[in-house]
Amino acid sequence: MSATDASSPVVLDRRDGPFGEVVLRERGEHFEIIANGCFLMDTSDGRSERLLVDAALGALPEDRRDPSVLVGGLGVGFSLVRAAEEDRWGRIVVVEREAAVVDWHRTGPLGRITGPALADPRTEILRGDLVEHLRTTTERYDALCLDIDNGPEWTVTEDNGSLYSPAGLAACRARLTPGGVLAVWSAQPSSGFGAALRNAGFHAVRTEEVAVARGVPDVVHLALRGD
Repeated sequence: MSATDASSPVVLDRRDGPFGEVVLRERGEHFEIIANGCFLMDTSDGRSERLLVDAALGALPEDRRDPSVLVGGLGVGFSLVRAAEEDRWGRIVVVEREAAVVDWHRTGPLGRITGPALADPRTEILRGDLVEHLRTTTERYDALCLDIDNGPEWTVTEDNGSLYSPAGLAACRARLTPGGVLAVWSAQPSSGFGAALRNAGFHAVRTEEVAVARGVPDVVHLALRGD
């Protein structure tokens, strides 16, 4: 394959859903997910998606036994895979609203990334909207690892913005056990989001960064529920 061919994306699947169009593309050795024409993620790196899970686990007390984690957004699967690699997690729940993304992992090409993690008995995939799940479920988790947008200030769809609102953050806090951790992935830092977390009653608010080849670093926003 020539360099030109390797850099030209090939569309593997394109679907229209209730939230717009989602596309799976292959570019050389990597896959890309595009939503409504907006690049979401690809399989070229994944360090910050893994950090999302690692930082959340690291923020929990070491003596907390079999903590549960909710991963918001399946994406290309890096966060799920990282969670399944860690024996300490007791339960791994993934909420994904796009049926196409779930299909690409269960029966499509992304299964080569997530196959073992999906087969892990601790893993449960819930097909639905994350914001709605947080608002309506009675489940509580030790960690919420959320990656459904390019960040609090760059949402994929307008409805996602409610997740970062006072009501959305209150729902996140309500879904955490005492001392539980909220971790939110972002393609860029957001000082305003840190303030919003504090105003929502979280404490120990901080960020961890992952440098990228060009531009501002990826960021994981972390915050704890105190009671």
